[in-house]
Amino acid sequence: MAGAEWESLEQCLEKHLPSQDLREVKRVLYGKETRKLDLPSRAFEVASEGNFELQGYAFEAANEQLRRPQIVRVGLVQNRTPLPADAPVAEQVSALHRRIEAIAEVAAMCGVNIICFQEAWTMPFAFCTREKLPWTEFAESAEDGPTTRFCQKLAKKHNMVVVSPILERDRDHGNVLWNTAVVISNSGAVLGKTRKNHIPRVGDFNESTYYMEGNLGHPVFQTQFGRIAVNICYGRHHPLNWLMYSINGAEIIFNPSATIGILSESLWPIEARNAAIANHCFTCAINRVGQEHFPNEFTSGDGKKAHHDFGYFYGSSYVAAPDGSRTPGLSRSQDGLLVAELNLNLCQQMSDVWNFKMTGRYEMYARELAEAVKPNYVPTIVKE
Repeated sequence: MAGAEWESLEQCLEKHLPSQDLREVKRVLYGKETRKLDLPSRAFEVASEGNFELQGYAFEAANEQLRRPQIVRVGLVQNRTPLPADAPVAEQVSALHRRIEAIAEVAAMCGVNIICFQEAWTMPFAFCTREKLPWTEFAESAEDGPTTRFCQKLAKKHNMVVVSPILERDRDHGNVLWNTAVVISNSGAVLGKTRKNHIPRVGDFNESTYYMEGNLGHPVFQTQFGRIAVNICYGRHHPLNWLMYSINGAEIIFNPSATIGILSESLWPIEARNAAIANHCFTCAINRVGQEHFPNEFTSGDGKKAHHDFGYFYGSSYVAAPDGSRTPGLSRSQDGLLVAELNLNLCQQMSDVWNFKMTGRYEMYARELAEAVKPNYVPTIVKE
């Protein structure tokens, strides 16, 4: 079921399973139960008035003698594009700014310290069309474009770190386009940026006609609320991509995405959660919702008929913890804000239990990978 008619896995389970069975199923699906956050009633009222879902959960960690709890609240935003794709570019950007501003207000009511928006949040996900105009007109400077300035105001107003994934126009390097996430400190200063390391070439998602693989590596950003990284969309399919952010010290890795049901929904609940376990960190998976229709038909090179859209974005944003637990997902069909309270002490606690970094044998992998990328490499296969 690829469209909006099925609200969510959680709703289906709660509707059809007896309470005892439901607890056991959730234990298997989600690990240790996350506590529901007691969010302000006014926040729920405003969310309802604004027609977006609000959920809140908390991850617990053991008390320690020498370290105080390191508590941080993150906010994940999923949304559809409010205007049709053929509306004027400036109007689309402005409408999205207004929508995000309203959701960020509720995040502030809920005490969110770090908020992250979905991939290329200021535009329709038009990279399937292979057309340049008007889609390249959505590209902005990461340092001082209108969206970055907008996010700086949000950050300063709400004392909130803002992660803003945009289509970047790099005017200092020949107007090259990048798929970029701008990280803005709660002070309002631009802390830095990171770029999408892996570009899909899968059906409609052949995005290298717009931008190529990122060239900034795996930066981790030290914020007042913890060390964060941004693994953009397709990078979640690459375990070594998650690993390098973790090696560089990330405690929270955000994964802003745009992905459709037919392509990836069975993978979605697994990848970010597995990355949280394998890398002793929190991961935040964010996906947009809705279906975006484009003025001109396009084909996918798969022999099928030309079409005006490429599928349904299924939302289902969630947060996973290093102990394997995770929150329920947001709706498959509604705009939403997921608030999660994290105790970052859990990262080290799980590392001490499982010792994946201690037992990782990275020196062996590095040596063998260095050989494997050589043109004359011969795989180590033992034969009779």
